Amino acid sequence: MTNHWIDLQNSDCILIMGSNAAENHPISFRWITKARESGSTVIHVDPRFTRTSTKADIYAPLRSGTDIAFLGGMIKFILENDKWFKEYVINYTNAAFIVGEKYQFNDGLFSGFNAEKRAYDAATWVFEMDDKGNPKKDPSLENPRCVFQLLKAHYSRYDVDKVVAITGTPKADLLKVYEAYSATGGPEKAGTVMYAMGWTQHTVGVQNIRAMSIIQLLLGNMGIAGGGVNALRGESNVQGSTDAGLLFHIWPGYLPVPSASVKSLEEYNKKFTPVSKDPLSANWWQNRPKYVVSYLKAMFGDAAKPENEFGYGLMPKLEDGKSYSWLDLFDVMYQGAIKGFFAWGQNPACSGANSNKTRQALAKLDWMVTVNLFENETASFWKGPGMNPKKIKTEVFFLPCAAFMEKEGSLSNSGRWAQWRYKAQNPPGDAKPDGDIMVELFNQIRTLYKAKKAKSVFPDAIVNLKWDYLKDGKYDVHAVAKIINGTYTKDITIQDKSFKKGDQVAAFAALQADGSTACGDWIYCQSYNADGNNMARRNKEDASGIGLYSQWSWCWPVNRRIIYNRASVDLQGKPWNPKRVVVQYVGEVEDGKYTKGSWKGDVPDGPWPPLANPDGSRREDGRLPFIMRADGYGAIFGPGMKDGPFPEHYEPMECPVEKNLMSAQFVNPVAAVFKSDQDVVKTCDPRFPFVGTTYRVTEHWQTGVLTRWQPWLLEAEPQIFVEMSEHLAKLKNIQNGEMVVVESARGRLEAVAIVTKRLQTLTVMDHEIHQVGLPWHFGWVWPPNGGDSANLLTPAVGDPNTRIPETKSFMVNVRKKKEA
Repeated sequence: MTNHWIDLQNSDCILIMGSNAAENHPISFRWITKARESGSTVIHVDPRFTRTSTKADIYAPLRSGTDIAFLGGMIKFILENDKWFKEYVINYTNAAFIVGEKYQFNDGLFSGFNAEKRAYDAATWVFEMDDKGNPKKDPSLENPRCVFQLLKAHYSRYDVDKVVAITGTPKADLLKVYEAYSATGGPEKAGTVMYAMGWTQHTVGVQNIRAMSIIQLLLGNMGIAGGGVNALRGESNVQGSTDAGLLFHIWPGYLPVPSASVKSLEEYNKKFTPVSKDPLSANWWQNRPKYVVSYLKAMFGDAAKPENEFGYGLMPKLEDGKSYSWLDLFDVMYQGAIKGFFAWGQNPACSGANSNKTRQALAKLDWMVTVNLFENETASFWKGPGMNPKKIKTEVFFLPCAAFMEKEGSLSNSGRWAQWRYKAQNPPGDAKPDGDIMVELFNQIRTLYKAKKAKSVFPDAIVNLKWDYLKDGKYDVHAVAKIINGTYTKDITIQDKSFKKGDQVAAFAALQADGSTACGDWIYCQSYNADGNNMARRNKEDASGIGLYSQWSWCWPVNRRIIYNRASVDLQGKPWNPKRVVVQYVGEVEDGKYTKGSWKGDVPDGPWPPLANPDGSRREDGRLPFIMRADGYGAIFGPGMKDGPFPEHYEPMECPVEKNLMSAQFVNPVAAVFKSDQDVVKTCDPRFPFVGTTYRVTEHWQTGVLTRWQPWLLEAEPQIFVEMSEHLAKLKNIQNGEMVVVESARGRLEAVAIVTKRLQTLTVMDHEIHQVGLPWHFGWVWPPNGGDSANLLTPAVGDPNTRIPETKSFMVNVRKKKEA
């Protein structure tokens, strides 16, 4: 989230799309209700009419997988009807930047596409530069090559009738959404968006979010109270785990993982440290070398020295051009190239797209360790449906671990609030907290490496790892939290202030590139400093008046509750909306100029003064608001994506239509696809005529490992079901409550039919389109007759940027069980 949960109360219009927040993030509706009581309009766009829809002022259905068409139409509506916030767009976005002459878009493809490699060369997606090395700009926005004009041209094709034909959304509903949300453009209003996996789990998932980001920039909704682009995380610590570097391509704090060709720390810093020639750009990532060296010092302690590049050579590297995402790992595993696998706190036999492929991949391992609370489909895959235990070589080890209430530590919620959680009780039996398991495991591994160092392959990384996180022989979570915050590794003086070795670093502005600081995650620097454990704060006072609650827990970065909050003020530092002040500049003025002053309110995005004085004269010491971007501007034109600088509608890899109305390019040309015998994709196949999608229910969590064993939850939702419209049920002669077979090109399962008005038949390109939906919480282990995973049906195809699978739109058939 760029904003946070409580901030929803400040919004004038809340668009919930790709999410069923009322059921899956119910706490959000405490603040949505407050917003509605103040006159806010709530919009829900979703294939199903859900509990969220019942609380919405406007509901609009759409065909799953057509969000970019829907949002692209809104961009066109905003531009054509002059709804955009001109002063914000001109001063704070790259709308005025001039794009190079070689950039083109033609019939669904951007310039630089290589059909053989299925990849783009983004060399033409660049700006023209002036003699100082900065992008050329046209503040009038009239240059035909400026971003604003290219945006208008790109989305001129997204007229209402064409969007209706693609999405199936009734025209009247579509226009209601466009009118209501675009009304937030301007200084007095705020609009926010809430999204979840309904947006991300597509082959255009990142571009779904990019499309909304463009809308928010056009309307001036970034950085303000009640605005932002807000991801609703799928579990309580997804945000924290990503912050801590869980994904293969990032180290903690979103530092890039180097490939093998980046052989030295000097090369790394040169490759990944952006440079800006604009003195008004903060270009905060120019500090990356400080964060990288501090991270390496946290990893290797005294063994990280200048002469060995602080242990850079000890860190694992990626193979150039190779992805290590979930889909890629299980594809390689299926090919038999992986010997061992730790399934830690996960259940991939049910959670992975194309679960039959995942289960077959597990059967090709030599060994697997699963760390979990309860018996699950991954630990027991070898005795599951279609498996012959006698033919499976995989040796499985099950390590019982503690539940969340049986261990101490922090959780970082969707709003980036890191909140400390205390242990309620000890785990039962042999179960141990994850930290204790890791400590014991690594101690044994290091002992083996030390004993056989001469014969070990690359032992230095293991032998030299900093590993002093024990207290009374047990894992010390506070010691880990302190090194994540950061400490000084020697006595040092910074700006006339002296610190001793071992002192906690106050905040990330003090981190150094010379090895004098060690920090496990720079964005968490300040979370546990000399003031104590700031994540454990529980002060309920709110001095802001807009719900910032700055003394409750701690929020990264540096307790800033709304990211890019300098965009909430005009060039002189005055709030766009005086009724919802996030930050404002208060200073002394002489002859129309600020002589001194400071920011009040939320922690500002940097201490610099505003871009202009009260008399309108520009200042040289001000900074642009989007400080994490090298140029300082919000990116309407985004050349960093693998599938184009503007979002473009493509059909899902499996879909019910024969053509893409927007272009000749049918599907995302650079989507992640795989070629094993298990990776079968069928479009417009009469055997699979219905659009399928997956979702969650309130009563279960993830694949159900923690909830299917709870009798009161199981009583509420005992088995997998498939929702379908009354129209479809009549066509298929299916009665409510009957057992049916749901089948795709990859697998089949049995489910209870729920015939409901929540799903309606849509008209798409003059044809009736039926959609069905299944929850993905179930598996064959428990309960008996509870069914199996909905992911047996989903395809292992993914977004080219994140490689997230397209589990929200695929093709299936539904029929009575007795007819199967």
